[in-house]
Formats: sequence, C-alpha cells, structure tokens
Amino acid sequence: MLKNLRRRVSGTTIAMWVIGAILLIVVIVGTVRTLLIGKYTGADWTDLIVYGISQGSIYALIALGYTMVYGILRMINFAHGDIFMAGAFIGYFVASYFDQTGFLEQNLVLSLIFVTLVAAFTAAAMAVVLERIAYRPLRRAPRLVPLITAIGASFFIEYAFLGLFGSGIKGYPEPEALKGRVSIFGVEILKTQLIVIVAAVVMLIALWYFVQRTKMGKAIQAVSEDKDAAALMGINVDRSIMITFLVGGALAGAAGVLYALLFRQVYFFMGFFPGLKAFTAAVLGGIGNIAGAMVGGLFLGIAESLFPNLVLDGLGIPAPYQLKDALAFFLLVLVLIFRPTGILGERLATKKA
Repeated sequence: MLKNLRRRVSGTTIAMWVIGAILLIVVIVGTVRTLLIGKYTGADWTDLIVYGISQGSIYALIALGYTMVYGILRMINFAHGDIFMAGAFIGYFVASYFDQTGFLEQNLVLSLIFVTLVAAFTAAAMAVVLERIAYRPLRRAPRLVPLITAIGASFFIEYAFLGLFGSGIKGYPEPEALKGRVSIFGVEILKTQLIVIVAAVVMLIALWYFVQRTKMGKAIQAVSEDKDAAALMGINVDRSIMITFLVGGALAGAAGVLYALLFRQVYFFMGFFPGLKAFTAAVLGGIGNIAGAMVGGLFLGIAESLFPNLVLDGLGIPAPYQLKDALAFFLLVLVLIFRPTGILGERLATKKA
C-alpha cells in the first residue's frame, strides 16, 4: 500500500513538472515571437508596465483586507470586494458635489484627500458593522458557516446599492489638472497613475508601521497567534478583531477612490472582479501574509497588463488583452499546483515578513 502511494505521488509530481515545462516552453515561444515581430515599441512596453503597477497597487490594497482577516480569523471575507465598491460609490457622490461647486478644480489636492478620507471612513464603518452583526456571532461555528454568511453579506451589499442608486454606470469627475502625463526619470506616466501609485505606497508604509510599531498592531499580532493566550495576557480580542476589519475596510475604501480615478466609473457590481482578483493576489503572495499580499497584487497587476501582449500576441491569438481576466485565474491555478502556500509562503497576516 505504501509503495502504491509513493508511485502515485511520484507520478503526480512528474505530471506536474511536465505540465510546467510545456507551459514554460509556450511562454518562451510566445515571448520570442512577439519580440521578433516588433509590433510594440519600448514606450508601449513601458506604458503597459506602469499601468500594471498602478492596477496592481489597487489589488494589493484590497488584498490586504482579505489577508489580515484570514490571518486573525482563518476565514475569507468575500464581502470585502463590496466594501471596496461602497467606498468608491460614496467617494463619487462627494467628488461630484465638489465638482459641481467648483471646489474640485480650485482645491484639487484637498478635495482628493477629503474624498479618500470619507470613502475610507464609510468603508471602515461598514466593515466593522459587518463584523459585529454577521461574523462575531459565528466565531465558534464551523468554517463553512462564516463563508456562506460572507457570500450572503456580499449579495446584500450589492443589491442594497442597486436599489438605492440604480444599475447605471456613473462617471467620476475628471479635473483638468489630472489630465495628461508627467515625466518621471524620462518615463511618461499618466497623472492619475502617478497619484494611484504614490497613494498606494504611502498607505502600504502606514500599514506596515501600524502593524509593526504600534501597541494595537502588536495586540493584533498576538491575537493572530493565539486568541486564548492573548486574552489571558489582558488583550481585548474582540477589539483587536474589530480594528483588523476597520483597517482592512479603510484600505479597501481608499482603493475604491483610486480605482475610480483610474477608470472613471462606478456601478453597483464593480467590486466583484477586483475583489476576486485581490483574493487571487492574496493567495498568489501567500494568504495571511501582509508582504505577500503586496507582492501578489503587484505581480498580478503587471502580469495582467503585460503577459497578454507579450505572450499571446506571438502565438497568433486575436485580441489577447480580452483574456487578461482568464490569465489572472490561470496564474492562481498554477500557483496552487506548484506552490500552494504562495510566492512568499503562507503566514499569519500580522507576523513579520
């Protein structure tokens, strides 16, 4: 029996390596053929990379909410994508008001900061209420129960916004000051992309400081390690979990505003695909790993932007960019097959990387 098990494991390993080798060959052939065709210039590749970094930064901010909640509760909060949507929606109403009054054009920086803060506060409040009403009573329940509850909460938030604000796509205001490009070390970058990247970096650094250098961050680390032991040491477990949801929700709300600045539209279903991709990014980096969520988000954003043109164009596939969503989940499958713990490995969300 043991010999049969070893044979099966060995056969599975060989099959995995064969599949990996075939995929690697396909990627190399597609890349070489694309580069030889010379369809894209150096400026085109630079634009794709910058776009991927900006999009990946948004994925990373959303993924942090998934990975922090998993690290402390061992559950996947599938309503997190809709928290992101709610932040973008509330930010839209504030930005539209500022645009109508002329305040947005006259005080652009102050307006963007205020819009982001309102969106982050609203999303954080929703996340805390969701934790208190939907998740806290089920903390001792089997894992499947909170998962189903999270899916139900996701649908509730989506259709609540559908009922309140309609199904139409709403266009974010676009100030004149945000149009055009700026040159950074000779690289032309859209102003909105620069804002997204800089804001994401600032928030990621702030999160790292909060988790690693503050008293509350250390309390969250302790709760993620062992709730019962943390409670015996005098740590308020419920408050630590609530703060985790609050921080994750605030990051998602801010990411909603950044996403809207980049794509200029909001609608009630907009949180579904970014939420799934952020979850994919969290798994790619290593679920429960803060640094992994950051790396996974950037990796997924760049891969989505670059790989369809770099690999699929050379293979003669028409309209390769339409396959970017399929590529995201294909990468997830590959990681789960060859490295189930993710790029940086699965760790507790609040443990030092």
